[in-house]
Amino acid sequence: MSAEPITAAPLAVPPVPPAAPTARSGHRLRDVLVATAFLLPNLALLAVFTYRPLLDNIRLSFHSWNIASPTATFIGWENYVEWFTSSDSRTVLWNTVVFTGVAVIGSMALGLALALLLDQKLFGRNAVRSMVFAPFVLAGAAVGVAFQFVFDPTFGLVQDLLGRVGVESPAFYQDRGWALFMVTVTYIWKNLGYTFVIYLAALQARRAELDEAAEMDGASAWTRFRMVTWPQLRPATFFLLITVLLNSFQVFDVIHTMTRGGPLGNGTTTMVYQIYEETFVNQRAGYGATVATIMFLVLLVVTLAQVFVMERGRKQ
Repeated sequence: MSAEPITAAPLAVPPVPPAAPTARSGHRLRDVLVATAFLLPNLALLAVFTYRPLLDNIRLSFHSWNIASPTATFIGWENYVEWFTSSDSRTVLWNTVVFTGVAVIGSMALGLALALLLDQKLFGRNAVRSMVFAPFVLAGAAVGVAFQFVFDPTFGLVQDLLGRVGVESPAFYQDRGWALFMVTVTYIWKNLGYTFVIYLAALQARRAELDEAAEMDGASAWTRFRMVTWPQLRPATFFLLITVLLNSFQVFDVIHTMTRGGPLGNGTTTMVYQIYEETFVNQRAGYGATVATIMFLVLLVVTLAQVFVMERGRKQ
C-alpha cells in the first residue's frame, strides 16, 4: 500500500494590531506643538508690528488729532464724511487709479516683452539682463533725482531729443497731466526689472517639449505664444498682478522727490502721498489715518477680488 503524502496546514499569521489611539494622538499633539513653536514668533511679530498698528490707525481715524498734541478728540465719522465729499479727494483718487493702472499694465507688458526677447540665445544677453534689473535695486529717491534731469524742460534729455526733431518739450512741471505722466514713466522704469525677472524665471521653467510640438505642427509664433506659452505664465501673471498693484499703490519716494504732489496743489498727489501731507505737513493725523484706512479697505477688496477670480479660473 502506498502512503498518501501528508501536507502541512498553512500557518496562520496573526493580524497586526492597529496602533493604539493614544500613540496617534501623541504624534498629532507633538506635530501641533512643533508647528506652534515655529509659527508663534512670526505671529507675535505680525500682531505687534502689523495688526496692532492697523487697529490703532482705524481707531485714530475717528478722532481729530494734531500729531504734536498728547490728546485726541473723538469726532465720529466726520473725517470720512469730509474725505468722501471733498473735491480734492476725487482728484487724489483719480491720480491714484491712473498712476497705479498705467504702472501695473506698463511694467508687466514691458517686462514680459523683455523676458521673451532675452529668453532667446542672443549675444550679451546676460549683461542686458543685469542692466534691466539694476534700476529695481536703486532707491526710489535716487531714481527720482536722476529723472528730474531727464525731464527738465530746459536742458533735459527729453527736451534735447524732441528739439532734434523740431518738437517743443511739454511742461512736465507745470501741467498736471504731463507731471503725472512723468512720475508714472519714472516708476515703470524703476519697477521694470522686477516684472522682467519674474517672467524670465517663469519662461525658463515652462515645458519646452510643448513649444517643440507646436512648432512641429506648424503653429505660428503668435499661436505658440497664445496657446502654449501664455497659459503656463498665468500663475506668474497673477502673482505679479497682486504684488505690482500693491507696490504701485504705495509709491511715495518717486512722487515726493520729483513733484512733491504738485503741480497746482495736488496734480500728482496719490492716496499714500495724501496720508503723508495730512499727517506730517498739515498736522492732521486723524484725517491722515482716515485716508490710510480707506486705502487699506480698497486694497483688501481688490486683492480678494483677484484671488476669487484666480480660484474660479482654476476650477474651470
